[in-house]
Amino acid sequence: MPPVRAGLFTDEPRLLGSRCLSCGGHHFPRHDTCAYCSSEEVEAVELSPNGRLWAWTSVTAAPPGYPGEVPYGFGVVELPEGLRVVSRLTEGDPARLGAGQAMQLVLVELADDVTTYAFSPC
Repeated sequence: MPPVRAGLFTDEPRLLGSRCLSCGGHHFPRHDTCAYCSSEEVEAVELSPNGRLWAWTSVTAAPPGYPGEVPYGFGVVELPEGLRVVSRLTEGDPARLGAGQAMQLVLVELADDVTTYAFSPC
């Protein structure tokens, strides 16, 4: 199944980001310049597939044009690289999630036959 957007993730899965060679900052998705120091010296990197839950909620009403199932989880996962990724979560019940909870990157199928990424509790 095709990805929701090319260049966001690999099949393993790993998120595709960049790292600044000047200040060491990480970015997702990939950028040609560093958002922290404006350097153009950046390299493509695969980011860690594991992180910790930082914030979360449940989406109970489908956004306009969204054909997928609701409810679904939505949150922020902090990766070991020090960057926080806003992402779908596979757990839609906020009572089953907690601050600092271990999360793992997974690929999920959307209703319109495309693949996207999400984080799932470990």
